[in-house]
Amino acid sequence: MSENTFKQKDKNKEKNAASGSIFSKLDRALGGNNAEGGLPVHYLPYVLFLVAIGIFYIGNSHYADKTTRKIDKLHQEVEDLRADYTTLKSEYMFAAKQSEVAKKVKKLGLQESEKPPFKIIVEKGEY
Repeated sequence: MSENTFKQKDKNKEKNAASGSIFSKLDRALGGNNAEGGLPVHYLPYVLFLVAIGIFYIGNSHYADKTTRKIDKLHQEVEDLRADYTTLKSEYMFAAKQSEVAKKVKKLGLQESEKPPFKIIVEKGEY
C-alpha cells in the first residue's frame, strides 16, 4: 500500500477558472468569502456610528420640514392679523371723526357746543 500524500494543484485548472465570468473575477477581487462569516466585530463601532448619523439626519430633516410648515402657517396668520388690524384701525378712525361722534351723542340728547372753549383763570389766593 502506498502512503498518503498531499494533492498537487494543477496550474492549468487555475488558468481555466481565471478565465471564468466577470462575477467570479469580481468575487475573487473583493474577497467574497470574507463576508460569509458575518461582519467582523472590529467594524461594529463604525457601523453603529454611521447608523446613528443616518438616524440623526433623517430626524433632522423631518424636524426641518415640520418647522418650515409651522413658519408658513404663522406667516399666513400674521398676514390675516395685519389685515384685521388695518380694518379695525380704519373703522376706529372713522368713528372718532367729530361728525360721527356728534351723530352718536345726538341720540343721547347731547349737543355740540356752539361757543369755542375759553381759558379759566384762577387768581392766586382763590384756590
